[in-house]
Amino acid sequence: MSDFPLIKNNIDRDDLDLVIEYLKQDDPRLTNGPKIKEFEKSWSKWLGVKYSVFVNSGSSANLLTIAMLKIKYPQGGNIIVPAFTWVSDVASCLLNGFEPRFVDINLDTLALDTEKTINAIDENTKAVFLTHAQGFNGLTSELKNSLKEKNIILIEDVCESHGATFLDKKCGAHSWVSNFSFYYAHHMTTIEGGMICTNDPELYQQARMLRSHGLLRESSDKDLISKTIENNPELNPEFIFKYLGYNMRGNEINAIIGLNQLKKLDNNIHLRNQNQKLFYDNLDSKKFKTDFNYEGSSNYAFNVILNDPDIELMRSLEKNLLQNSIEYRRGSAGGGNQLRQPYLSHMINEDVMQNLKNTDHVHFYGLYIGNYPSLSSDSISFIVNMINLS
Repeated sequence: MSDFPLIKNNIDRDDLDLVIEYLKQDDPRLTNGPKIKEFEKSWSKWLGVKYSVFVNSGSSANLLTIAMLKIKYPQGGNIIVPAFTWVSDVASCLLNGFEPRFVDINLDTLALDTEKTINAIDENTKAVFLTHAQGFNGLTSELKNSLKEKNIILIEDVCESHGATFLDKKCGAHSWVSNFSFYYAHHMTTIEGGMICTNDPELYQQARMLRSHGLLRESSDKDLISKTIENNPELNPEFIFKYLGYNMRGNEINAIIGLNQLKKLDNNIHLRNQNQKLFYDNLDSKKFKTDFNYEGSSNYAFNVILNDPDIELMRSLEKNLLQNSIEYRRGSAGGGNQLRQPYLSHMINEDVMQNLKNTDHVHFYGLYIGNYPSLSSDSISFIVNMINLS
């Protein structure tokens, strides 16, 4: 076990005690039920949106979101995505018949480069799937305004960036739909779990049905239910499948943990951002990038990115981290440049790779180290010193 892991103490004793107390009931409800509804309502209030739908992972949230885009655009099209993201963002496009169009990142935010994104839009572009990577806000006013003018849908992946803000509004509340992950290593956890968030009532109903086999009865829209039943008199009203759906429901235990974790989230974000400041204030800016755009940040991890391509410095850095039992992830989020992963090998061409220079720089000369609320200032100082000695 690493002395300095990527995550530690992300589920507290009080989280577990609440689950144990719940399970002491004679007949506790375990499947999707009232605790999930309570969690969805509390999350919506915290985020500042009208509707949230809890699912079994952030990856499921991605997949259902693009499935809803496919309902809107059954003919398909292309979706602009960063090459620096998690695999499920890209997979959700491909699995729903959309072409992912890869755009490079801005090194200051690790998110889509605004100018390059706007220039990549064409007549077949249906959405921009923006990842708020590693706790940084990735939105700009220029991008939002341009997408609005062009009538292009914005989708936010906020799986690593709970509580990040843009213009004093939380990331995830700026778009057609947004996705969150509550995986164990993220800002808050339900062990496994995710959330789909929107202000659109039609999307809300679709998400409720899609997560549960496409069943009509999962909708809370009484008019929709009555009209669909009326139009399908030969079917059992309890088993009308409105959409081609999935089984991606969470459970009550997930929701109990989530409700308790949500109470601690804002304070944990504050502690993470304090850690971020201490780390980058002391990191050697001659060797490593420290001039990120920290405005609105909700730090997920300490990104260590070389200022210049230097394979010897990179080897020395990794050696120092290993020798001092400091866990890290090469390439940062998601294994670096997704175009270098085997599942996308058929899409690689020289023109695309030439346009992903920042993503490739992070892929070969970047890594991240874990940040979490219980990480002490002494530990941060030790880690920074070991990095600076590389």
